[in-house]
Amino acid sequence: MPTMLNRPRRLRVNPSLRELCQENQIQTCDLIAPLFLVDGKKVQQEISSMPGQYRFSSDMLMPEIDSLLGLGVKAISLFPAVEDKFKDSKGSYCLNQENFYLQTISKIKQQYPEMLVMADVALDPYSSDGHDGIVDAKSGEILNDESIELLVKMALLEAQAGADILGPSDMMDGRIGLIRQALESEGLKNTLIMSYSAKYASSFYGPFRDALDSAPKKGDKKSYQMNPANISEALKELELDLEEGADIVMVKPGLPYLDVVQAFKQNCHLPVAVYNVSGEYAMIKAAAQKGWLDEQKSMAEMLLCFKRAGADLILTYFAKDMAKLLRG
Repeated sequence: MPTMLNRPRRLRVNPSLRELCQENQIQTCDLIAPLFLVDGKKVQQEISSMPGQYRFSSDMLMPEIDSLLGLGVKAISLFPAVEDKFKDSKGSYCLNQENFYLQTISKIKQQYPEMLVMADVALDPYSSDGHDGIVDAKSGEILNDESIELLVKMALLEAQAGADILGPSDMMDGRIGLIRQALESEGLKNTLIMSYSAKYASSFYGPFRDALDSAPKKGDKKSYQMNPANISEALKELELDLEEGADIVMVKPGLPYLDVVQAFKQNCHLPVAVYNVSGEYAMIKAAAQKGWLDEQKSMAEMLLCFKRAGADLILTYFAKDMAKLLRG
């Protein structure tokens, strides 16, 4: 047998070598935990399609935040589950300064100033139509410019309530620039914008919409969310968001779009976030419950793949579990 000069397996021969040569690492500081908020008191309802995830009332949310901080997770993304009685066709409740969402943001920042709070900017939780923008009653069109006017007002209220990061998830054209201009004019220059730059019209959002009861009542979101077949379009959205003043850019969903994450990382110098969405979480949970997958190993591998693709930040429902694993 001839002498073999190159043996890549030498670098894999034992755990110490494998760890020494590992190219990518997950750290707790990479993680952002999405949390669901409801009105009321003493509410902690498990979401049937997302085992281990809950809708929290404000008082029950505080111990969860305390637990996350104790594990080293210092960023959350907060989503409101709004009762139907507060919804209308324009999502007006989002502008009520006494609504439970804004009040809870303020409460979190008062009690846990070190926790970074990301607020969602979109109309679907508040809309009786279930869309991220205002729906024209006659044509059914999602109105772009009229929606932005409302979204800018919502964003300002969230920033004034204490949100550190705004997450416009609506995919209306031009909203990043107008929100940035409004923040600057109101002296909120340090409020960050994490733009959902490439948010695809995906089939993986079902459990999230179940959690918020925010599915569209008619039609779908394909006129504003992106076609899963496209990547050049994602780079165009990225370019626009960079021009308009985004601080962080995001790809959503995560697992089927690793190529888009990599393309973002190669084409900008801002932090790149990826959203490990509800359907991706639910798949692993369901398969683990059937005994088909090892939940912990599958979770860790999936999150590591996001890092390998180029993600700097990961929004994931596995944030708490991963933080526990990292702590050992």
